[in-house]
Amino acid sequence: MISSAQYLAQDSEPWINTDTFINLFWANTIGGLEYGSIYALVALGYTLVYGVLKLLNFAHSEVFIYGAYATWFTFFLLGFRPGPTPELPVGELIAYLVLAVIVAMLVSGTTALVLERVAYRPLRNRGAPRLAFLITAIGASLILQQILFLWRGSNPEQAIRLLRPETLFNVGSASVQNLTVIIVVASVLMWIVADTFVNRTRFGRGIRAVAQDPDTAMLMGVNKERIIMLTFVVGGLLAGAAAVFYMMKIPQGAQYNGGFLLGLKAFAAAVLGGIGNLRGALLGGLLLGIIENHGQALFGGEWRDVVAFVVLVLVLMFRPTGILGESLGKARV
Repeated sequence: MISSAQYLAQDSEPWINTDTFINLFWANTIGGLEYGSIYALVALGYTLVYGVLKLLNFAHSEVFIYGAYATWFTFFLLGFRPGPTPELPVGELIAYLVLAVIVAMLVSGTTALVLERVAYRPLRNRGAPRLAFLITAIGASLILQQILFLWRGSNPEQAIRLLRPETLFNVGSASVQNLTVIIVVASVLMWIVADTFVNRTRFGRGIRAVAQDPDTAMLMGVNKERIIMLTFVVGGLLAGAAAVFYMMKIPQGAQYNGGFLLGLKAFAAAVLGGIGNLRGALLGGLLLGIIENHGQALFGGEWRDVVAFVVLVLVLMFRPTGILGESLGKARV
């Protein structure tokens, strides 16, 4: 029988590990920015579609994972295989990565376009209620998952790495690698392009007009169906770019249901920052990545996902509009 003193000694390890939090503060912050940048790009797709259609497109996570498979097959067809990172000249490496980004964006953009045409447009033509769109989104997500499962099975495609990690500089006690800089900088640049597209271009004005008042926008000569199609495609292109960064970061590579949890976190990031707000999607993604990284340092790795969603619940309780957004019923791009 264990005495009370022995029991207390066994249970003396603190539940909140502040020492790990302090020691790994900079490392977890930098790692959180990596993951958060990926969340932010996927969250932009949720924000765009919700801003225009008031639709929670839960199949967007599968749009993302199709881009991950496209990335893997691009590298595979180029002759690379899972294993040690090859030595490549800088110019050749950049060319391969740019090609992977283009292919992944095209595949994800096409998947998003097919999803809109096949799953959502018939519902709009029939004037279906919003609940029907939500149910269809969930069903479309499962169908896209099962297509990948039937094609590739349940085993993940092991990641093919072309970029050899190298430390560029240090922040505090943590090293910043070339992969971190590429992911964060490229994600921010793509967000700037998306924000400029929506706020500065003719098509962007059409997106904002349909998001604000679709009937009036149609009276002013805006082609509503074309704008909706464009919105899905733009969201898909951004998800495809995020898929390339995901494949560069995650060693498990692509899996048929691998987009489910990441998609939920990206949706959480969009709501955290303020769904319907492009700047909110970026801020929410970066914050969520950092918070969950620090959460696992405080409470343990098994609590990583729990921390992320608890933070989301708290934000919705005390600021339902999100950090930068309006209320969900009034959100605008």
